[in-house]
Amino acid sequence: MKQSNIVARRSMKERVFHATLFELIAVVVCAPLLAWAMGKSLAHMGALTLMFSAIAMLWNMIFNILFDAAQRRMGFERGLWARISHALLFEAGLILVLVPLAAWWLSISLVAAFFLDIGLILFFLPYTLGYNLAYDKLRERYFSRRQDRTLACS
Repeated sequence: MKQSNIVARRSMKERVFHATLFELIAVVVCAPLLAWAMGKSLAHMGALTLMFSAIAMLWNMIFNILFDAAQRRMGFERGLWARISHALLFEAGLILVLVPLAAWWLSISLVAAFFLDIGLILFFLPYTLGYNLAYDKLRERYFSRRQDRTLACS
């Protein structure tokens, strides 16, 4: 089965699973690392990473709706520059919310919170790439095996 055929059939249930698994792994990895780096308790940093995760998922949905509307209104194609703009604008919007939250939650300056957020962005760039590559590969195997079993039973 071709990758493009598999991708085209993603259900809302699968999209929720994909996003939830992404965030769950990120929280499990980030909370202990941030607790260690910031000298805070795991519970304190775990709560912050859960808040960050919820905000990021909500912002992702809102931002993509707005970006889709802008694309329809302005008629641009989703080439490289649109994708770069999409990524930069998404991160800028996230920074506007997460930096003040981190500063308040951790009782640190906005500058320190900004650098913390930059560190998280540097983590999430390769993590996102690796997660999606692994997810796509495992998904392709799953659906290929499922199709093979269906054909074998026919």
